[in-house]
Amino acid sequence: MIELIPAIDIIDGQCVRLTKGDYDQKTVYRDSPADVAAEFEQIGFRRLHVVDLDGAKSKHIVNEEALRQITTKTQLAVDFGGGIKTDADIEKAFASGATMVTIGSIAVTQPALFISWIEKYGAERLILGADVRNGKISINGWKEDSEEDLLPFLRKYIDAGVSHVLCTEISKDGTLQGPATELYQQVMKEYPRLHLIASGGVSSMDDIKTLDAAGIPAVVFGKAIYEGRINLKELWDWQNA
Repeated sequence: MIELIPAIDIIDGQCVRLTKGDYDQKTVYRDSPADVAAEFEQIGFRRLHVVDLDGAKSKHIVNEEALRQITTKTQLAVDFGGGIKTDADIEKAFASGATMVTIGSIAVTQPALFISWIEKYGAERLILGADVRNGKISINGWKEDSEEDLLPFLRKYIDAGVSHVLCTEISKDGTLQGPATELYQQVMKEYPRLHLIASGGVSSMDDIKTLDAAGIPAVVFGKAIYEGRINLKELWDWQNA
């Protein structure tokens, strides 16, 4: 059964969503991310994906206080990303209660540093962020496209010990037009032991069921929750039936 991971994206301490990563297409849904997280936990969810969008843009963690409030108010296992560029950023995230951290840009721009983090913190605490646009890995809050192709990029770090990958198809993110299921299937065919977390485009419970049927291990979803497209209690009951 697919692992269900609701998402909270944060700008200025508020719960927001962007469309295709565009900061000019921002919708604020709630003022308190911690309250939203507590609601997820009350339904039964055990894990949460949190993105510091200010951090991704600024290239250092900005919303650690919002993370601390979430991890203080709930017992959720939180994976946290956005703006993690240094050892100090990782330490700040873990000190604020994150269980895991998602690293994307550094794995592209400073591969030796990322591999040193795998060795220092353990692969079980790191998620490789693979944000894809036109087949290339995108970095720095999706503001820049690299020359890295997805599958070779993943191979490099799977060989180094990575087992958790969060893959976002940027053209789908925030659009509510359905996930890039074929892309995720391609990844799983190439790397069948990978714990792949699909992200972007989920618009309904049927989308999640489709990913589950396709053998995708986990899914992150956010906008569909806030837009009322997914009933979380029904989703939870389906997973635990």
